[in-house]
Amino acid sequence: MKKWLPLIIIGVLLYLAYSWAKGFNNEAVVLQEDAKTTWSNVESAYQRRNDLIGNLVKTVQGAAEFEKSTLTDVINARAKATSVNINAGDLTASNMAQFQQAQAGLTGALSKLLVSVERYPELKANKNFLELQSQLEGTENRINVARDRFNEGVNKYNKHIKVFPNSILAGIFNFDDMSRYKANPGSENAPDVNFDFDKKAA
Repeated sequence: MKKWLPLIIIGVLLYLAYSWAKGFNNEAVVLQEDAKTTWSNVESAYQRRNDLIGNLVKTVQGAAEFEKSTLTDVINARAKATSVNINAGDLTASNMAQFQQAQAGLTGALSKLLVSVERYPELKANKNFLELQSQLEGTENRINVARDRFNEGVNKYNKHIKVFPNSILAGIFNFDDMSRYKANPGSENAPDVNFDFDKKAA
């Protein structure tokens, strides 16, 4: 029995090491995939906003003598924002920064457009605008929620692969950090999309 004891001990240690590695790997894969799914929700929320802005542009284009330069800025910014997409498997810091910059450019162009609209009574009374008010406000909230959930998912994944001794296996299995969504200064506040024209006119 004694001569088998070392082999038994080695076998137990190998089994424990295997169980630990398997548990780490499976948990890391699950957390990583969950984070990628939440990123897809972020892009979906932004896509919804882009679609709504497209409808907004169509409504504004019908107004007589509306500032064409303002419309052009929104159209160009929207085109850029919709062209910048990130594969969930390539969420690098540089890609994230490029995505955020494009979305911030569209937010700024949209804000200028909404300020300009106040000079056009026919737009203020347009039912489509009243509907877009509610939808844009709701979408901005969805974007904030989706970004927060993405960061939460990334945080869980990053903590899992960074804590010791998991950090040892992370290097062996090639699990790298995921980048969080870092909002641009001031973007933690949703842009003002309030079309409460009646109160302003009173």
